[in-house]
Amino acid sequence: MPSSRSTRAGLSTNYDSVVSLLMLLWVVVAAPAHAQESIVARAFDHFYNLEYDQALEDFQQALARNRESPDFHNHVAQTLLFREMFRDGALESELVSGNNSFLRRPKLNPTPEVEGEFLNRVGAAIRICEARLKNDANDTSALYALGIAYGLRANYYWVVKKAWHNALSDATAARKQHNRITELDPAFVDASLVQGLHDYIVGSLPLGYRVLGFLAGIRGVKEKGIQTIQQVAKSGERNQVDAQIFLCALYRRENQPLQAVPLIADLIRRFPRNYLLRLELSQMYSLAGDGKHAIEAVDELASKKAGHAAGTDRLAWEKIYFQKGTIQFWYRDLEHALENLKKAAASPEELDLNSGAQTYLRMGQIYDMTQRRSEAVEAYKKCIAYAPEADAARESRRYLAAPYRRL
Repeated sequence: MPSSRSTRAGLSTNYDSVVSLLMLLWVVVAAPAHAQESIVARAFDHFYNLEYDQALEDFQQALARNRESPDFHNHVAQTLLFREMFRDGALESELVSGNNSFLRRPKLNPTPEVEGEFLNRVGAAIRICEARLKNDANDTSALYALGIAYGLRANYYWVVKKAWHNALSDATAARKQHNRITELDPAFVDASLVQGLHDYIVGSLPLGYRVLGFLAGIRGVKEKGIQTIQQVAKSGERNQVDAQIFLCALYRRENQPLQAVPLIADLIRRFPRNYLLRLELSQMYSLAGDGKHAIEAVDELASKKAGHAAGTDRLAWEKIYFQKGTIQFWYRDLEHALENLKKAAASPEELDLNSGAQTYLRMGQIYDMTQRRSEAVEAYKKCIAYAPEADAARESRRYLAAPYRRL
């Protein structure tokens, strides 16, 4: 069994307080309306299986049938944004590698056409909802969709434009709309997901940063936030899947990975083509100190890819090599870890930014642990050159001055 440090770090789990605060801006995005129509149900199945092109096609068909539905405008916008995040590796960085990367990642670069369509769909949703609310200020469906539209735009402002003030303004507006819903209808469980996420994130910050949350109207009680998200994960209709996914991330942050395992297993059953969930399962086992099941989870994914199981053709082998090599590193199987990490490093462009940087870092650490200092220094330099602003690069700079030593 690895040391206490490594049980918390099957992969890196260092978080910057400012980034944790900014997380509140991008998690308020995936809150689908209840899928009544078969085409919408199919679209969400594609969405949660990472098949964003197919999801977008279905949502666009649904929108064409009902241009006055703010939900369908939101669904199209949401899919466009998540497709860009997925292509850029942002979803992997957050869900699998445990890195809050948004302060250090380069800006996403959607085409002008994609950016324009995203903003048009969000704008249309806001206009439709505001018109409905003029007729009935207590229209909870309109309030709900309006909150989602603001949340999506907050996400866009932060992740794409790095526009903090605009993002905070829209995130606050999203919370305001959903707060109003829970005042009108306390049984509307799904609307409390936004509040729960914000309460958890702000409540997790040091007092100095928490003041920023107070300014945005968020008191921030971490335990209350977790309980709220757990309730949505259990009883929600529209947001149940999203709440379960967020809970997995929160359990990792709270060093309670075994609580996430049954949630992830159920999500894998429901969305078997989502390979990120299988990588996350191996991560949780590793964090829990269960190296055997962590490796088994990776090997099962590798077997599915070798057999061309649905969804795995989109998964690069380098991501599997990185995941397995990192787990082997923490469990001191250094020879096999180095072998897998070298395979991952052979095509680092196949990895997200954080994973690529961590690959070189782990290689350097293994070289230091096996008394190959010159090779270690070379690996650290590659890490720094690959992603200078990544956490792994900052750590590598330390080891250029003094060799890595495992505690």
